[in-house]
Amino acid sequence: MTLSNLPSRPLFLGLFAVCIGLLSFGLYLQHVVGLEPCPMCIMQRYAFVGVALAALVGGLHAPRRNGSRAYAGAILLLALTGAGVAARQTWIQLYPPEFAECGPDLEFMLGSFPLADALPMIFHGAGDCSKVDWTFLGLSLANWSLVMFTLVALFAIAVMLRKRG
Repeated sequence: MTLSNLPSRPLFLGLFAVCIGLLSFGLYLQHVVGLEPCPMCIMQRYAFVGVALAALVGGLHAPRRNGSRAYAGAILLLALTGAGVAARQTWIQLYPPEFAECGPDLEFMLGSFPLADALPMIFHGAGDCSKVDWTFLGLSLANWSLVMFTLVALFAIAVMLRKRG
């Protein structure tokens, strides 16, 4: 069975599962390994959440051809947005600026601001976006995020070009 023969429901639900896996891994790296996400990492997470939600709704709805194309179009826009952020972070990691552009780290925020002021800043992420804290097969998290967003975008394009709904 090929992509063009599968109904839209398993395609969208499969993408939802992949996104949940990626987000879970990011949370594992944050809460178990201790890697603090930077603001660009948080924005990439939002994009993956958006893709996951669009895929979940598409999977539950199980639309026909035009509906599948609409969901795939939304997923494509979200994937391109996430890929843009990941590409920018990759660029920053390759050519780091003289001063960190992403804001102060978590310790500085908690030590310098009252908790009520620090909480919104913590939600936006902490740390230096140019810093590479983790790699796998020679690629940083931003690189892997760019790869995954590219694959999601290609998936969405393939769904949009299918003859069957």
